[in-house]
Amino acid sequence: SIDRHLFVHKKKREKKMSHRKFERPRHGSLGFLPKKRTRHHHGRIRSFPRDDESKPAHLTAFMAYKAGMTHVVRDVDRPGSKLHKKEIVEAVTILEAPPMIIVGIVGYVETPNGLRSLTTIWAHHLSDEVKRRFYKNWYQSKHKAMTKYAKKYEDLAEDDDASPSQQLERIKKYCTVVRVLAHTQIRKLKLRQKKAHLMEIQVNGGATVSDKVDFAKGLFEQEISIDSVFSPNEMIDVCGATRGHGTEGVVTRWGVTRLPRKTHRGLRKVACIGAWHPARVSFTVARSGQNGYHHRTEMNKKIYRIGKAGDPKSASTEADLTEKSITPLGGFPHYGQVNEDWVMLKGCVAGSKKRCLTLRQSLLAHTKRSALEQINLKFIDTSSKFGHGRFQTADEKAKFLGPLASKNRV
Repeated sequence: SIDRHLFVHKKKREKKMSHRKFERPRHGSLGFLPKKRTRHHHGRIRSFPRDDESKPAHLTAFMAYKAGMTHVVRDVDRPGSKLHKKEIVEAVTILEAPPMIIVGIVGYVETPNGLRSLTTIWAHHLSDEVKRRFYKNWYQSKHKAMTKYAKKYEDLAEDDDASPSQQLERIKKYCTVVRVLAHTQIRKLKLRQKKAHLMEIQVNGGATVSDKVDFAKGLFEQEISIDSVFSPNEMIDVCGATRGHGTEGVVTRWGVTRLPRKTHRGLRKVACIGAWHPARVSFTVARSGQNGYHHRTEMNKKIYRIGKAGDPKSASTEADLTEKSITPLGGFPHYGQVNEDWVMLKGCVAGSKKRCLTLRQSLLAHTKRSALEQINLKFIDTSSKFGHGRFQTADEKAKFLGPLASKNRV
């Protein structure tokens, strides 16, 4: 038995340990440092999709506001999968996306150091929604923003170098990248905010830069709806600020292991934050601080449905003919009614309710079967999200409960 014990002990010593990053991996990714509150509150697009001149000129991004979540039932169409032709229930997010208004064009020149903006042309008439964006305090201001610029359309001759038409010619002559300035119509959402969100959207497609400029100029002061930018079954990317949690400790913020129960002076800590020398704390050591409200870009979110404003059957399907709109009974919690255009995405997205998110066309050419799958929804849930909702519509609830004493009081 002693010989056997020595043999087993020897085999244990011979057992090769795998790499340390598998045996004891570090906690939390350092790729997202610094973990601080973002300055880009409505999602910033760092890269637009690659331009394809064979396609007609089109826009590549849009803005929407997070309303809430619900669930859908659908049949899976994935030959070879065990789920093929079976029903599944999936969580979906509803984003309200009222039409955006195009108010300007920016032309960019390529330089060795990247893109440089050559000139910006604004539309003749701007609404108060976007003018509020140019002020810290709208109430105390004189609301004179862009009034001198608007006079250029009236006072300057067409051949004047400073006139908007001549600036458009400069963009056509020198620029390689054309982007439009677009703002949201936040008044349509009935939120407390009145100040519109403004962003640049790149114009892709069109055989020449002149085609792009003409396309953008034709959209001046026009509404563009979300279904002119995206289509159902398309894969898109979502940029936005995550939900903020304030200052949090290392266990929640980095996912480090808690110390044993008997630890002196607390156990939700990092026991050793580094050696005596170097006499500094390394940036790789988990520390407490801000958690959440970071800028994130989530890729490959599939569009299940795009609904139109005022459509009473926007949440109906072929299998569920009940006439109902997407707003659940009692409204979306902490949001309310969805009365404008909306888009349904698979799964969850970053941010809290009412947060402005930027939707961008995908940078990739998709070939996976799940990405190319055609979605046919059988049922969209519109029961109350405040409790254990049993009824899909107010009519269904009234029919089930019958005449109520509270409604029939004289």
